[in-house]
Amino acid sequence: MVRVTEDIRRLRRRFQERGEESQVWDVVQNARHQDRPYSLDYAKRLFGDSYELHGDRTAGDDPAIVAGIATYHGRPVAFVGHQKGRDLAERTHRNFGMARPEGYRKAIRAIELADRLGYPILTFVDTPGAYPGVGAEQAGQAGTIARSILSLARVSVPVICSVIGEGGSGGALAIAVGDRILMQENAIYSVISPEGCAAILWKDAGQARKAAYAFRPTARACLDLGVIDVIVPEPSGGAHKDHERAARLLDEAIRTALAEVEAEPVRDRRRARRSKFRAMGVWGVAELD
Repeated sequence: MVRVTEDIRRLRRRFQERGEESQVWDVVQNARHQDRPYSLDYAKRLFGDSYELHGDRTAGDDPAIVAGIATYHGRPVAFVGHQKGRDLAERTHRNFGMARPEGYRKAIRAIELADRLGYPILTFVDTPGAYPGVGAEQAGQAGTIARSILSLARVSVPVICSVIGEGGSGGALAIAVGDRILMQENAIYSVISPEGCAAILWKDAGQARKAAYAFRPTARACLDLGVIDVIVPEPSGGAHKDHERAARLLDEAIRTALAEVEAEPVRDRRRARRSKFRAMGVWGVAELD
């Protein structure tokens, strides 16, 4: 009788885990949905007059990153976001939202311009990760991402970051250092993609579903870890079901966050932003013999 009871408990745990695994994978699929609104879709609905910047003034332009100046509820702001592309031709043109160093230098250009002009900065994160090609590495990909992170950490103006789809690794973090980090409920945010994690742990990218369940890149998990500040609700079924309502919900969250940050003393803003990111994670000092 005891053995039967234990077997039943084990089966219940297994069914529960499979159900939770399925829920996490559903979020991953929603975050990657081909009809999900991208940065320019939100820009069209949130901003009034806008002027897009092109080029990094060094090597060229990277269409995987969009950046510029716009009006937001009648006030000037700067925006930076990843852009994946809606069809195959555009996705190829924009490299599926995977930016090269030129893209992050363009982002830095917009960030520094906003700081000089006193404009709040709004960023929209949606990338599988920075482009991993040899050419990008030779052009200083890692260093450029680090400089983008540093530029956001340094500015005195408010910075509101929104994870609207995939938030993959350093390619996402490059434009996700801010006073408030918002994340849509069906977005994902993690240090590595489920496929990349599975390839490392199980030598099989096909185990991505298992990997996603193991490290849980969901908004709820990110909120529990203190990686984000706010979960932004989406229309029933996901943002891809209703772009207009998704934009309205995101707009409400951004306006609230911006008002909160602007109410804080300017002299404390950078200190609070840096402290926020330094407090993330678990660390310690090893004792030496």
